Amino acid sequence: MDLRLPIGGLFVVLGVILGVFGLLTNGDTAMYERSGGLNINLVWGVVMFVFGALFLLLAQRAAKR
Repeated sequence: MDLRLPIGGLFVVLGVILGVFGLLTNGDTAMYERSGGLNINLVWGVVMFVFGALFLLLAQRAAKR
């Protein structure tokens, strides 16, 4: 079993959860005051989702070979 498959799935799921949380708390300025007003949950949710999707893509590509 290729380890990229479960790791990619984990990052996609966690990225979606964190991204949705970031979207739901987007209007809460007090929550993001310490990060300079940057919605850090949304940013890292997107980063984790893209990283996980890349892993899944690489695992799928390797399975075709």
